[in-house]
Amino acid sequence: MQMTGAFFLVVLRLRSNLASLNMLFETWSFQIMTDTKVGIIGGSGLGEALCSDTAGEGTCPDTPFGKPTSPIIETTWDGTAIAMLNRHGSGHTTPPSMINYRANIYALKAIGCTHIIASGAVGSLREDMEPKHLAIPDQVIDKTSRRVGTFFDELAVHVEFATPFCPVLRAHLKNCGDAVETTVHDAGTYVCMEGSAFSTRAESEMHRQWGGDLIGMTIMPEAKLAREAEIAYAVVALPSDYDCWRPVPGQLDKHELLKEIIENLQSATANAITLIKAAVSRFGEIADKPSPAHSALELGIWTQPDHIPAEVKDKLGLLLKKYV
Repeated sequence: MQMTGAFFLVVLRLRSNLASLNMLFETWSFQIMTDTKVGIIGGSGLGEALCSDTAGEGTCPDTPFGKPTSPIIETTWDGTAIAMLNRHGSGHTTPPSMINYRANIYALKAIGCTHIIASGAVGSLREDMEPKHLAIPDQVIDKTSRRVGTFFDELAVHVEFATPFCPVLRAHLKNCGDAVETTVHDAGTYVCMEGSAFSTRAESEMHRQWGGDLIGMTIMPEAKLAREAEIAYAVVALPSDYDCWRPVPGQLDKHELLKEIIENLQSATANAITLIKAAVSRFGEIADKPSPAHSALELGIWTQPDHIPAEVKDKLGLLLKKYV
């Protein structure tokens, strides 16, 4: 088709504008990716394994709530920024009830984490959730009593928590389950107990009657604090045994039983590392999908702004600045 000079100029301008528009979209997409940072909280076994195997700068920033329980290692995996935190500290020195959950989550927020993939060893309350499997829980029952469960001691803040784990991040972990050679359960109710002693058999049976599928000691109030910090949060749980509701074979003494549990945990840890690395390497699939957690405080701050003391605004500015 023959073009007139004027028509040719119009086409050139359109092409130029389209090229500029494409560059704008590419820049915008790149900005979304660079603004994404995934915090990884390692629990029993996995925390030591990940942190010892990850090269990067370790920092232990001050927060209004003290220091996190371990240095945070910042690096990248396949182009995605990550921040690694060992929940129990080096050498597993911090028991569940003494973890500074507020400092851990605040520090991850302060360095720019938009998402958190947490992990933790659990006991299974269901026959089909076998040791060495993985589980991505969708619900939690909080039985803890000794831990501070909010950043907002000085304000009335009430976040929605009916869905305690980010559905976008959970779905992504589920979709990456094909990376591991084990069963990945895509739902389940996690009962979080105080510890440090394990359950009695009567308690274990009660947890099953409640509808619990997994029992552990570490994800609460971690998940609540992540919600208050507007960070998308999901958990990869590592069953290492069947808790005490299911009698162990009579021929196993306690040393053999512990050896079996440790071997189960090591296998589950290897599977969890593979799954988490796959989820991070494919994070571009969800990097531009907003999580409900990212606006959790929008309707949650009930204290009127003019009644919030200046020192509280200064202390919690990182969390409040979008709304106050």
